Amino acid sequence: MSTAAPAASSAAADEAPPRAAASVVLLRDSADGLQVLLLQRHRDARVLGGLYVFPGGKVDPEDAAPEWVAHLDAPVGTLPARLGEPGLTPAAAQALYVAAARELWEEAGVALVDAPAALAALPAGAAAGGWRAQLAAAGVRLSTAALRPWSRWITPRNPPVGTPRFDTRFFLARLPAGAQVRHDAFEASDSLWLTPRAALQRYWAREIELIPPQLMGLAQLARHATVADAWAEAAGRTPPCIQPEQFRDGEHRAMCYPGDPLHPVAERALPGPTRLRLVQGRFEPFDGFAGWFA
Repeated sequence: MSTAAPAASSAAADEAPPRAAASVVLLRDSADGLQVLLLQRHRDARVLGGLYVFPGGKVDPEDAAPEWVAHLDAPVGTLPARLGEPGLTPAAAQALYVAAARELWEEAGVALVDAPAALAALPAGAAAGGWRAQLAAAGVRLSTAALRPWSRWITPRNPPVGTPRFDTRFFLARLPAGAQVRHDAFEASDSLWLTPRAALQRYWAREIELIPPQLMGLAQLARHATVADAWAEAAGRTPPCIQPEQFRDGEHRAMCYPGDPLHPVAERALPGPTRLRLVQGRFEPFDGFAGWFA
């Protein structure tokens, strides 16, 4: 059997543009401080099976449908600027907001709408078009104001974990008052509320599996004691665009981020380490666990 075709297919996939995606970093305050929601993807999932992630997924064409305009709490023309991406079309920006809210609803049962109580009796997990119909029936609109743009991550070519390439916008959101997380039985097998430091500690102990966007996000959130602190920090800056650069550190694969001497972008985009290396299947700072908080 020839191996040329798979190699060509892999190369073509590596050169294909990354697919647009959206993810929600859902936060709440607790007696232990700020906590973040992590969902475990089912072990047999095609992408990131078994790993803990923030709720999210790829943008669907229906997320950009003009019918959504009447079901948003803000004019779509204002959304590119909110994202810090004035070059985006309003429809593309709308699709990112709708995808983020839709994925949170489908995967965690949390509705970001202007009257959350009105959706209490509605089933979670509806497809995008069906969900829009539910919002209309309940007389509520999707709350773009509940989503605070936070960062943009572009998967590098030939990613170390072998996932498809995505261009993902991450949004912060507060858990609405009275809302309860109900992870679905299809895409997620577990849900955890953890402080960022506790999540990193469990990762370091190899109790949970995470990938760099989640790891670096947790390191960033670990600097904040409350949801209000994190929200204010996100409001005070343009969401950074992070495209990791890969390199070799001896026998290990490694990647660096803006601000690292090996990265083409000189300005630091995030607190925490500017480079990670892959050691025995785990990404870690070069100076160990303490490096998450450097």
